[in-house]
Amino acid sequence: MSAAMQQHEEAYATSAGQDEEEMQVAVTYQPIETLQEHGIASADIAKLNEAGYYTVESLAHATVRKLTDVKGISEAKVIKLKTLAKSMVPMDFKTAADALEDRKSLVTLTTGSVELDKLLEGGIETGSLTEIFGEFRTGKTQLCHTLCVTCQMAVTDGGAEGKAVYVDTEGTFRPKRLQQIAERFGMDPVMTLENVAYARAHNSEHQMELLKMAAAIMSQDRYALIVVDSATALYRTDFTGRGELSERQMQMGQFLRQLTRLAEEFGVAVLLTNQVVASPDAMSFAKDSTKPIGGNIMAHASTTRLRLRKGRGDNRICTVYDSPTLPEADCQFAVGPQGICDATE
Repeated sequence: MSAAMQQHEEAYATSAGQDEEEMQVAVTYQPIETLQEHGIASADIAKLNEAGYYTVESLAHATVRKLTDVKGISEAKVIKLKTLAKSMVPMDFKTAADALEDRKSLVTLTTGSVELDKLLEGGIETGSLTEIFGEFRTGKTQLCHTLCVTCQMAVTDGGAEGKAVYVDTEGTFRPKRLQQIAERFGMDPVMTLENVAYARAHNSEHQMELLKMAAAIMSQDRYALIVVDSATALYRTDFTGRGELSERQMQMGQFLRQLTRLAEEFGVAVLLTNQVVASPDAMSFAKDSTKPIGGNIMAHASTTRLRLRKGRGDNRICTVYDSPTLPEADCQFAVGPQGICDATE
């Protein structure tokens, strides 16, 4: 067994040996400052921080080419950093049995609706990207608001005992709604708002820059959720026409890759909302002639894709559009004054 694997096993054993009544969520990353104990200068760590690297895992997962782009870090130093990071982060093969054990400790976040949780086999999965798409008024933003509250609850109540990061690209974030949802779950509304870090993205470059800032704050405290509402709106307006389509897809791919990295590094759930476009090749009388935008780049980046549709009254229908584990099925839920709840008759 390698030293890195042994260290990983010891950390797992330590967290497992904690008082089970507390149900603490184990920290899955190592702060980059720990490299100082291995002879890396604080000035070099500051340069890495400036480039958006805040954990040992982020160094281990980055390519040598990306690290050589960091100002003030020589190629020889990059090789030293990579060797060190690889010795501290388990990156070799493991058995499927070990992978199954790891997935048993996976935390899911409750959506606030029993039927929707049942469809998702517990709720929104941490450590991966979940995309929700649909027309306007289908409950996408309301689901984002509800999860910002439920992620703060105890693990036994369907939460992850962590804070939330909310990147808003459409100006639809409403703190008052968070207060209403917090009251529904018997939580302190003031503390709930304190535990949500909010930023308004004004263009696609700023949206990417905000992920660097998110990595910085997430390395300082326990976070459980990143919301991007919507992930594609700004790319849709910043890049227009067929001539810029290739550049748009490339930039969007970089953004989604960075989100995937954060999900794996910090063990957070990433929730993306996506817009839809009318599909010209679909028959006009088809049940649903819309499709999510972003093309294959978006489809491959998302682990789970959920389609939301309008139902009767306040009811909405959620369909599992694509998932490696969930069967294709649908369920009904409702959107109320206190967020996502069970469907009404």
